[in-house]
Amino acid sequence: MKLWATNEVRAKSKFWYFLRKLKKVKKSNGQMLAINEIFEKNPTKIKNYGIWLRYQSRTGYHNMYKEYRDTTLNGGVEQMYTEMASRHRVRHHCIQIIKTATIPAKLCKRESTKQFHDSKIKFPLVFKKVRPPSRKLKTTYKATKPNLFM
Repeated sequence: MKLWATNEVRAKSKFWYFLRKLKKVKKSNGQMLAINEIFEKNPTKIKNYGIWLRYQSRTGYHNMYKEYRDTTLNGGVEQMYTEMASRHRVRHHCIQIIKTATIPAKLCKRESTKQFHDSKIKFPLVFKKVRPPSRKLKTTYKATKPNLFM
């Protein structure tokens, strides 16, 4: 069972919560064998992640599918938690992650992830600041406003 939690104590609590729901096993009748943190094999390559989740709102329970681009699955899950908190006002403990998967570019559904699949994508350099050519020409206070240009 894969769980996302801020620390070991919360991970154990979530584990027993889900085990009680899935199989009728209480904490007194079960035993936890190990808690392992799983690390990404290639954390430098960017990937598309699909997250299927269920959350509790003020009106009831809702199922949802989200897509994120990140270098690690933990980063994608963190993006999901922050987005759910901002857009839907859902707290961490109200979200249940059902399934996560690495999605190839051709199977992505959301426009927010598809827009980065262009091989010739370019990003502008904003606020390029002209610096003095040598240290002796550097001053603490300038008589003119800084000129920020492309």
